[in-house]
Formats: sequence, C-alpha cells, structure tokens
Amino acid sequence: MFWRGVWGYLPANIVQGLVGFGSIVVFTRLLTPEDFGRYAIAFSVMTLFHVATFSWLEAAMARFWAAERGQSLADHFLTLYRTAAVVTGAVLPLMALLLWLAPIGPGMKLTIGIALAGIPIRCLSKLAQERFRAAGEVRKSATMDIFVSLGGFGFGVAAAFAGLGSASPFIGLLLAPLLTLPFVLPGELRRAKGGVLYRDRLWSYARYGYPIAAGLSLTLVMASTDRFLLELFQGPAAVGAYHAGYSLASRTLDVLFIWLGAAGTPALIMAWERSSREGFMAAAREQASTFLLIGLPAAVGLALVARPLAEVMIGENLRVVAASVTPLIAISALLSGMTSYYLSQSFVLGRRTDRLLLTLCIPAGSNVLLNLALVPTMGVLGAAIATTASFGIGVLASIAMGRRIGVAMPIPWETVGRCALACLAMTGAVLLVPAWGGVAELFAKAALGAAVYGVAAWTLNAAGVRDLTGRLIGSRLARKAAA
Repeated sequence: MFWRGVWGYLPANIVQGLVGFGSIVVFTRLLTPEDFGRYAIAFSVMTLFHVATFSWLEAAMARFWAAERGQSLADHFLTLYRTAAVVTGAVLPLMALLLWLAPIGPGMKLTIGIALAGIPIRCLSKLAQERFRAAGEVRKSATMDIFVSLGGFGFGVAAAFAGLGSASPFIGLLLAPLLTLPFVLPGELRRAKGGVLYRDRLWSYARYGYPIAAGLSLTLVMASTDRFLLELFQGPAAVGAYHAGYSLASRTLDVLFIWLGAAGTPALIMAWERSSREGFMAAAREQASTFLLIGLPAAVGLALVARPLAEVMIGENLRVVAASVTPLIAISALLSGMTSYYLSQSFVLGRRTDRLLLTLCIPAGSNVLLNLALVPTMGVLGAAIATTASFGIGVLASIAMGRRIGVAMPIPWETVGRCALACLAMTGAVLLVPAWGGVAELFAKAALGAAVYGVAAWTLNAAGVRDLTGRLIGSRLARKAAA
C-alpha cells in the first residue's frame, strides 16, 4: 500500500511543488514587500483558525475509516459532516465579530476576512480527500490535489494582476476547493444515508481529534510566533522577506513529506490495525528510511544553493534577506517533517493524542521563549535560529514520549549514517562549483549535487536503494518473460 501511494501521489506532489515555487516567484514580484508581509500574517491567522475549528474532524476521518464497517460507516460519515455544518454555523459569525473588533487597518481586515471565509469550504474538500486517502483511492485524492493546487494558484495570480493586493492568494484558496465540491460532496453525503449521530461516537472523535488539533496549533505557534514578533519589532517588510525565505525552504521539504506522508500514514494505520507487530515494524523502518533517503539530501541541497536559488525565485527587494535564512529553515523543515509524518505517528497509532499535545508543548514553549530572546536583537536571523532549535527539541521530545506510551517508532540509524555520508560527498562536490550567480550556478550545483548524491547513495546502498532497484528490475523482467 505504501509504495502504491508513493507513486500514485507523485504527480500531485510535483504539481504542488511547482505551484509552491511558482507562488514565491509570482507573488514576491506582483505584491509589494508590505503586501507580501500582510499575506504572511493573514496566512498564519487563517491556518490557526482552521486548525482550531475543523482539523479534528479531518483527523477523525483519516484515522477511524479503516475500523468502520456497514451501518457504523454511515454513522461515521453522518457524524462528521453534520458536525462540520454545526461548527460552520457557530464559528463564522464569531470570526466575523472578532475581525470587526480587531484593532487593525481595513486592508488587513479584508485580507483576513477572505482568508477566514474559505475555511469551511476547505474543510469539506479536505474531509472527502482524507476519505479517499484512507480508502486507498489514490487517483481520486491525487486528482483533487492537482485541481485545487493549480486552480488556487491561477485564481490567485489573476486576482493579483487585478490589483487586489495581499488578498489575492486567498481568493484562489477559496475558489478552487469550492469548485470541487459539486463533484465530490454529493457522493460523500450519500454515504451518510441512514446514519445516526451518537454522542459517544462524537465524543470519541473529539477525544482523539482535539489533541491533534491543539498539537497542530502549537506547531503553528512555532511557525508563526517569529512573524508576529518581526511585525512588532521590524514591520511588515521584514515579515515579507522572512516569509519568502521560509517558504522557499520549507515548501520544498513540505511537498516531499506531504507526498510520502499521504502514502505512509494510511499504510502505517493499516499495518497497525491488520498486521502483526513484526509486519508493522518492517513497514515503519521502510518508511523512515525512505523519508531520510529523500529528505536529508533535499535539506542539505537547499542550504548549499540558497543564494542562487533566491536570486532566481524571489523578487529583488526580498531576496538578500530571504537567502540568509534559507539554510537554517531547510534544516528546521527536515526536523519538522520527520517529527510530524513519522515520529508523531506513535500517538496516532496508540490513540494517545493527549500525549501528542503534551509533547508538542515542549518545542512550542521553547520556540516562544527563543523568539522573544533573539528576534528583538537579531531580527530575521534570530527568528530562523529559534525555529531550528525548537524543532530539534521537538524531535527529542517525540522520541522520548513515544517510547513511554509503548509505540516506539524504529529509527534506522544505519540509514542515517549512509545518507549522511552521501550528503557529505554531495557537499564537497557542490562547494567546488564557482559562484557564477543566477540560473547557471543554480543549475550546475543542483545537477552535480543530485548526481553525486545518487551515485554515493547507490554505492553505499543507503536505505536499501540498490536492493529495491534490483527487485523492481527483476520483477519487470519476470513480467516481460511471462508475457
């Protein structure tokens, strides 16, 4: 199931990556530094509200689908969708009131208002997509991803050309998922036919999902505190430059981990629920090794090409500051991805999301304290240092707490060592390339780095890549011979 999902979700994640980079290229040029900073602040506010209100329902859809059968499956769907409707009716007026009372300018209010209006729409779209993923319907989930990514980007760019400023990206984020609903929502609601909403079921979903939502909120605090403090001490232009560099690094790693996690999380849940412990441990080691094989060189590579990448991708007014923080954010994104998509699965599988919440309090608190200490004096560099250090603390906390609940995720130390050696070889080769600047330097360093890492990883058999390739080739040759 894992590898079927990995290859099935690849096109969608390629599109997500291209859209993510395209958004940086386009919006850092079409928006002023101040508008880009306002967009960054509004994005943080929108994400926090989404997580606080709807993410627990999405988490319950992803986790409980595999355990439901027959009538209980209809109860499952009815409970989630009816609760989503009730939450929408309760939360939207409250968000509107808070926004009206907020002591901010009308431009920022408009931007945040459009961002918040799209939250219930994205929740309905996300519920359907989580069901597709849980059921192994890779093509449907990937198609939704591609449409929402391309549509959101296209509508956002059109709005930016129309002069709608910092609200432009959020117009795309609202319209694209809205257009998917007529195609997916009726079929999903039919699955709720004949279902009953039982309070104990809803309570079990809340007990499971709310700690995850609260944990995500803490993760967002780790990713947002720096922006709010930069806004306070240095203004929206500094936020825009920092957000550009942060997005450049984190978006690359996020796409990789979302891609692997989309296939990995359902496969781990299925192995935990329906396989032996030995089968689960083998599946977990395979996933961890794959994450390291791909994620570690991506983070190191981003750090090595930070300056030419910023010159190519980011608008002139933002690129110098953005390039200075990209290496640190690349490391933090690797640590965050390994924690969120692998180490934290201990709490999901053991249904101990209360411990997940406790675990996330440690790096979130560290992040706030470090930002308060470093941002006033060091600005964007202090924010990047604080973020990286706090995610490192989060890795240690997840390992320690996961073992305490009895669902310790295995760590393939041999793979860590071999991938690190391959990255060391890549680093030595890339540092020999002259600093020409721009596209030429970026292409030369990226191509050489990828080639050297690939050869080194193959030679070292990092994450069993040589063995896997041999099995795939042998399987293909066997099928051809049989045909």
